[in-house]
Amino acid sequence: MKYAICVLPGDGIGPEIVAQAVRVLHKVGEVFGHAFACETHLIGGAAIDATGGPLPVATLAAAKASDAVLLGAVGGPKWDAIDKAVRPEKGLLGIRKELGLFANLRPARLFPELAASCCLRPDIVGQGLDVVVVRELTGGAYFGQPRGEEMRGGERVAFNTMVYAESEIRRIAKVGFETARKRGKKLCSVDKANVLEVSQLWREVVIEEAAHYPDVELSHMYVDNAAMQLVRAPSQFDVIVTENLFGDILSDEAAIITGSIGMLPSASLGAGGPGLYEPIHGSAPDIAGKDLANPLATILSIAMMFVHSFGLTDEAAAVDKAVAEVLREGFRTGDIMGGADGRRVGCVEMGGLVVERIRR
Repeated sequence: MKYAICVLPGDGIGPEIVAQAVRVLHKVGEVFGHAFACETHLIGGAAIDATGGPLPVATLAAAKASDAVLLGAVGGPKWDAIDKAVRPEKGLLGIRKELGLFANLRPARLFPELAASCCLRPDIVGQGLDVVVVRELTGGAYFGQPRGEEMRGGERVAFNTMVYAESEIRRIAKVGFETARKRGKKLCSVDKANVLEVSQLWREVVIEEAAHYPDVELSHMYVDNAAMQLVRAPSQFDVIVTENLFGDILSDEAAIITGSIGMLPSASLGAGGPGLYEPIHGSAPDIAGKDLANPLATILSIAMMFVHSFGLTDEAAAVDKAVAEVLREGFRTGDIMGGADGRRVGCVEMGGLVVERIRR
C-alpha cells in the first residue's frame, strides 16, 4: 500500500521530533511492505516568516489531499508581539477547523519503566494510569462568537463566548462512548453543569446518547473535581469526554503525571478525510536545535496514525513495542530520567534506537 503523508514540522523542536518520527515511518514501511510518500509544508511561525501567514493556502491544500497529517509543534516567543490575528497558533486552530477535526484523542499511559519519573506517590502509581481524554476540538470558547476586545467605560474589555450546538455535543459523545466500548467500558463526562448553561446542555445530550450504549458505564464529574481526581486517584478513569477548553487543561494534566509531557501522542479526527497526528507538547524553543527533545510522543503519534487512518494495527503494535523496548533497556532523554539509572540520549539517538527495534 502507498500512503500520502502531509508533514508539518512547524517551529522550535518541531523539525527535530518530526524527523525522527519520519524515520520510524519509513522503517515500518520497509518492514511491512508499505510506501509512505511524505511531503513537507509550512505552518505556524515558520509559515509566518516565509509567507506572512500561519496557514498558507498550499499547506491547507496539501493537507486536504493527503491520507494523514503529521505535525510537530507551533509557536514561540519570537512571534509573541505580532498581530494577534496571525499568531502561529492560528495555523493550528485553522487547520483543525478546515479539516473538520472535531475529536481529539489523547491517551495518557504510564509506562512501567517510567514510574520513577511520575510525580505522584508510589502507592498511587502502583494502581496504574491509563486514561484516554476525548476532547471536543472545534467548538467552545476557542471558536465561539462573538469574541474580541473593545473599550467599555474607558477601559479595555476582552470577551470570548463558550457555545455548543446539540449536534456538536452528540457527535463527540459518540466518539467517547465508542472509545470506552473498546477499552474498559467506563466513560466519565466532564462539565461544569452547576454554573454553566452550555454544560447543562452538554450533560443532557450525553445522557441521551448513553441510551445507545447500555454496555458502557456513564458517570459525570465537574471539571474542578476532575482535575483533583486525576492527581488523587487517576486509576478510577478509563475514558474522559469533555469540551474544548476543559479537555485542553485536563489532558495536559494527565500528561505530566505520566512522567513527561514528552511521552504523550494525540490524534485529531473528523467524520471523514485525513486525521492529524501530533505530540501534545509545545515547541520548547529553549531546547530547539540542541538535540535534547524527546521524540517519543511524536513517534507514538505515528502508531495512532496507523490505527485510526490506515487500520494497520500490527504496524502500530510494532511501534509501541519498539518504544517500550527502548525504555526497558534504560535509554532516556533528559525529561524522563526521573533520577533513575539509565543512559541519557539525545533526540536523534532515541529515534535511531526505536528504528532499530521495529520488526514484525
